[in-house]
Amino acid sequence: MSDFRSELEKHGKIIYTNVGDSMMPLIKQGRDVLIIQKNDGRLKKYDIPLYQRDSGQYVLHRILKVRENDYVICGDNRCHKETGITDRHIIGLLTGIIRNGREISVTDFRYRVYVHLWCDFFPIRVFLIKVRNFLKRRLE
Repeated sequence: MSDFRSELEKHGKIIYTNVGDSMMPLIKQGRDVLIIQKNDGRLKKYDIPLYQRDSGQYVLHRILKVRENDYVICGDNRCHKETGITDRHIIGLLTGIIRNGREISVTDFRYRVYVHLWCDFFPIRVFLIKVRNFLKRRLE
């Protein structure tokens, strides 16, 4: 079986369904199909790279800050930022999401509004996620 890196090298693009909830509400497991393309060069704030941690785990999270030697990254449904992800970890870049047969590009106006609202108000997002998680635990 091929890995993501070799598939991107071979085809320049991969299309797959995600696993996990770390990028909700934007990306939902079982609903969305992701388009990842090969990336060249440094990434930008708000980009969503597919990267491989040193442990071998593949992750798709959003860049919140570009630093000189690494990126500060966090899933849209997470509260804790990850550091130490460098260009050597990056495999590809999310360029679109297919939902209900329609492609949503990362350049779409509505997508960009979502990104700014969800990322620029990170402390509010963290508060909302923590309240939701607290309520879920109390109701279980």
